[in-house]
Amino acid sequence: MTAKTLAILGSSSSAGKSLLTTALCHSFARRGVRVAPFKAQNMSNNAAVCPDGAEIGRAQALQARAAGIAPSADMNPILIKPEADAHSQVVVMGRPFKQLAAADYYTYKQTLWKYVTAALERLRAEYDLVIIEGAGSPVELNLKAGDIVNMPVAQYAQSPVLLVGDIDRGGIFAQLLGTLWLLEPEERALVRGLVVNKFRGDLALFAEGVRLLEEKSGTPVLGVIPYLYDLGLPEEDAVALDSAIYTANTQSEIDIAIIRLPLIANFDDFDPFRADPGVSVRYVTSVEEIDQPDAICLPGTKSTVADLNWLRQRGLDQALLSHARRGGAVVGICGGYQMLGQVIHDPQGIESGPGSYAGLGLLATETSFTGEKSTRQARAIVRGGAGWMETVSGMILHGYEIHMGRTSSRRPWLEIIRSAPSDSSSEGERTLDGAFSQDGRIWGCYLHGVFAEIGFRRAWLRSLGWRGDDNETTGDPERLRFEQALTRLTDTVETALDMKMLEAIIDGQ
Repeated sequence: MTAKTLAILGSSSSAGKSLLTTALCHSFARRGVRVAPFKAQNMSNNAAVCPDGAEIGRAQALQARAAGIAPSADMNPILIKPEADAHSQVVVMGRPFKQLAAADYYTYKQTLWKYVTAALERLRAEYDLVIIEGAGSPVELNLKAGDIVNMPVAQYAQSPVLLVGDIDRGGIFAQLLGTLWLLEPEERALVRGLVVNKFRGDLALFAEGVRLLEEKSGTPVLGVIPYLYDLGLPEEDAVALDSAIYTANTQSEIDIAIIRLPLIANFDDFDPFRADPGVSVRYVTSVEEIDQPDAICLPGTKSTVADLNWLRQRGLDQALLSHARRGGAVVGICGGYQMLGQVIHDPQGIESGPGSYAGLGLLATETSFTGEKSTRQARAIVRGGAGWMETVSGMILHGYEIHMGRTSSRRPWLEIIRSAPSDSSSEGERTLDGAFSQDGRIWGCYLHGVFAEIGFRRAWLRSLGWRGDDNETTGDPERLRFEQALTRLTDTVETALDMKMLEAIIDGQ
């Protein structure tokens, strides 16, 4: 049986398509429907790793989790990861395909379209309902000829479409009505409902707005979704770092400053700190913003050398080195870990111009870039360390790797056990990872998700002076926070939308 479909398209980027898709995946899943998300093409450096090592957009991994299923490359067959110099790495079915300039990307449309349709068909054969998410706007007329994610997918599947507009940015009538009027007649016929998203204030005050939208469009408004403050689910795009939840909290006991690199990736590594009372996480881009935090973190990046050069151009390298000389804590994850080392070799010019580049010199490591990319789910065992690290020796951590380059370390502290293929009887490859300073104040590793383990995270926080009481919390506060956020999102959307009308639309009525 071929699954039914529903396409969620937006009047613009950040209209709320991803979160609405997440909410609907969770809504139908908890009703017993076998539902899966699908986004033909995503552009994001915030990626996730599937059980088989395939790389997909973070949003689709979140949606899969909301649906109660394992993520797979079929849910996001094309992932574009922007790099320096107007190039992007194109990931196809979870594996690196090519590095392309924007102008060259569209020459591969027919090749990529075959992957898109094949992935969608596999999902439709396995599930009862596939919720298709678009990207940006379906009526960017100068880009429409190369579009393989919005109306072309909806038309291929003959899927009913919900069009979502963001009232918070203003111009909701121009957004929704303008989009409808720019669609071709056969595209317009697929749009079965409108959704007004991110409404602040008294919903009753927009009743006249709903009437006008329906009158002008001839299309029902399925609902007006209120603005959800501080939701706390993993973000897809770094633009979310402008939110107030990522700025300084002067009342916090522990202040963690994270360098917001231009090509920052997988910054949700630091989301677990939201579950720790008295801990503030803020993102900084200048020396003045750094101030005097308890710790400075260097996150992942899509281009290590380019972002390292950016650090130096802004004087952030000297601020970080001064912080370290004063005894401040410094942490690097993935690309940030590479930056903390002695040198980065890129003889083939894989991430930058061919050559060797001096690192920040805070860890005794050397990194060499090769053509191989590591994308694996993994667990790790803490095997060494100094200072606070001794208190977590033997602890098991879970996470994933997603990086180019290999790093040799004189002081590894993790033993990573990489997941073996599903058809293999072996436990998986073991490798040493990470590095630390003599006192354990400066450390790094490749393992994303290292802070998700509450015991590890809070041991590090205590080394910074955190006085929180672990006995105040039972279970996993990060998991509880996620589940509460997902429930809040889904309940809000179900209350706001006419779910009976939506079910009728999906059923083709």
